Amino acid sequence: MTEFVHKPVMLEETLEGLNLRHGLIYVDATVGGAGHSREIAAKIHPDGRLIAIDADPVAIETATRNLEPYSNIVTIVKANYIDLPRILQDLNIEKITGGILFDLGASYYQLTSGERGFSFLKESFLDMRFNPNNPLTAYDIVNTWSEFDLVRIFSEYGEERYSKRIAKSISEKRRNNQIKTTTELANIVKTAVPAFKSKIHPATRIFQALRIAVNNELQNFENSMKEVIPLLAIDARIAVISFHSLEDRLVKNLFKYYSSNCRCLPHQLICECESGQIEILTKKPITATKEEIRENPPSRSAKLRLAKKIK
Repeated sequence: MTEFVHKPVMLEETLEGLNLRHGLIYVDATVGGAGHSREIAAKIHPDGRLIAIDADPVAIETATRNLEPYSNIVTIVKANYIDLPRILQDLNIEKITGGILFDLGASYYQLTSGERGFSFLKESFLDMRFNPNNPLTAYDIVNTWSEFDLVRIFSEYGEERYSKRIAKSISEKRRNNQIKTTTELANIVKTAVPAFKSKIHPATRIFQALRIAVNNELQNFENSMKEVIPLLAIDARIAVISFHSLEDRLVKNLFKYYSSNCRCLPHQLICECESGQIEILTKKPITATKEEIRENPPSRSAKLRLAKKIK
C-alpha cells in the first residue's frame, strides 16, 4: 500500500493556535499521515490524550505507524469526523478539554495517487472517495446525475464559469459511452471550454467539485461544527485549515454564526445557544510564510482560522 505523504501546512502556527497544554484531550479530526498529530502528541506527552480520526484506510495505516512512539496517549479511529459524538461516547469522553483540528480537503497523497481518481494528471478510474467503503463515486455522478445537477455542483462547488457547457458536453458524450477514467473526463472538459492561456488546467475546478460532492465535504463540516461546539470545554480551541475559497468562506461564516450572542429565531422553543458560544481569535486568516510556500508550494492556498469556546 502506498505511503500516505502529506507535509503539514502551517505546523508551528497551528500548534501555537491550539494552545497545547499537558493533561488535556485533543482531537485531530483529519489525521492524514499524522503530520500535525505527531507534533501535538509530542508536546502533550505523557499525560495528555489525542484522538486521531480519518476515513481513509491508507491514512489510518500511516498515522498508526507515525504515532507509534506515543501509542500510550493516542487513540486512532477510522471514521468520518461527523461521527465524533459517537466516537467520544464510545471512549467515555465527555468533553474535548484541549482543542480540535480540522485540516480540510484532500491530501497531497490523495491528489497524486494514481489509483484514487482524484487527479486528471494520471489515468485512473473516476473514484474520488476518501473512504473506499462509501457507495457514491465520481463515476456515478458523471454518468448518472442529471445535466441540471451537474451544472449545480460545478457552479457551487467548483465556481466554474462554463458549468453549463461542460455539463452539456458530458451529457452528450455519455449517451454513447460511459465516461470511466480521469483522463477521459479531463479531455471532455478541455474541449468544452474556450481555449485560453492559464496556469490552471480547465478540469481543475470540475475535479474539485466532484470530489466535494462525492465526499459531501462542505455539508459534513457544517454539520460537524454543530456537533462539536457542545463537546468543547471552556477555553478549548478550534483550528481549521482550508485550501480554497469555498471552504474558507464556510469556516468564516460558521465561526461568525457560533460567536454571536444569540442565534435563536423568535419561534424557537429551545434555545440553540445553550450549546455554547465561541470567540474568534483570528480576525483575518493566518497564511503561510514565503519561506514555507517556497519549501511546500501547496501551502500557498492554505488559510488557518482559530477560535475558542467561551461559554
